[in-house]
Amino acid sequence: MSYFDYYQPTEILFGQSRVNEIGAVAKRFGGRALLVTVPVFPEIEPVVKKIKSVLSQEKIEIEHFDQVIPNPTVDVVASGAELAARFKAEFVIGLGGGSSIDTAKAIAVEATHNGSCWDYLFFRENQPTEKTLSVIAIPTTSGTGSHVTQVAVVTNPSERKKSALYHPRLYPKVAIADPELMLTLPPYMTAVTGFDAFSHAFESFIARQCSPYTEILALEGLRLIIKHLPAAVQESNNLEAREKMAWADTLAGLCIANSAVTLPHGIAMAMSGLYPQIAHGQALASIYPAVMKFTHEYAIDKFAKVARLLNPDLASISDREAAAGFSVEIDNFIRKLGIKRSLGEIGVVKTELPLLARVSLELPDYKNHPYVVKAEEVERLLSECY
Repeated sequence: MSYFDYYQPTEILFGQSRVNEIGAVAKRFGGRALLVTVPVFPEIEPVVKKIKSVLSQEKIEIEHFDQVIPNPTVDVVASGAELAARFKAEFVIGLGGGSSIDTAKAIAVEATHNGSCWDYLFFRENQPTEKTLSVIAIPTTSGTGSHVTQVAVVTNPSERKKSALYHPRLYPKVAIADPELMLTLPPYMTAVTGFDAFSHAFESFIARQCSPYTEILALEGLRLIIKHLPAAVQESNNLEAREKMAWADTLAGLCIANSAVTLPHGIAMAMSGLYPQIAHGQALASIYPAVMKFTHEYAIDKFAKVARLLNPDLASISDREAAAGFSVEIDNFIRKLGIKRSLGEIGVVKTELPLLARVSLELPDYKNHPYVVKAEEVERLLSECY
């Protein structure tokens, strides 16, 4: 067994109605909270009201920043950080999908440090210090795993780039994963966020940095997603499916916090930087079959294992044959979820494929892939997906 490390400092409160415990949790971190959400819409309004009410009962003062957008920008983070500083927030609560939680983490840094959150990206000399505000994460989707990771993804529109702050200080202090909060998530968003969770689990499983610990978590996450994500898409109020997906998403987040992701995430991050309107999970779904068909021979045993989770009938054939069939099985799964789209259909500009290929290799994700690609190989794969 090779040497490996595993680190996870986030306290996880999992289960139905656990959001009711936010008051007792929050008062451990101070008396002034910045609540970070998207603009409040009818489906999320009851939980926002509940959280504000419970916090008020605990005598915690609240300022609400409700300007989060998909693929949150540095300007959004700056607005939230300015509000947090002016309010003298002692901690931050991120309520929502990955965009809200990532924004909360980035605000926790920018509100307490000089400059922009963009100055604290993972490869910069300056990194978050002990001044970083504590974050409580309350996910309302089952997709990004951000409630248990040290990552905050942000977009810089002026540079047409999407990158990440990555530091142990960004792990939320507490994550409240309450599957009841996912019941109102629409089918398409359930599908694309759920596929993001699949990608986290699968990529951490095939990654060069994978350890025996993350293998166990990843395989269980994949098993749960394959079994329960279609039901969550088809029956929004299926609480059992939502609960299993909430746990699978948490497992996948624990995986990427320690094993990281691979080439598809590098491409999808670059794609969202160039085209912010494209949902991250949709970007992944649009490239997955082609990228994995190209990759399977470099991790035959692992591809075969997951192919058989997707289609148990593959148990009777060799590992090599099952691994080769993975791309077909994942394509069928994506179709089943209703998110089969080409790059052209989701808005990628064909003449920018060389640019997208080049930018896809600026983040280090591709180095963690079973096979380390060249830019011309990425461009060829993107052309196949167009």
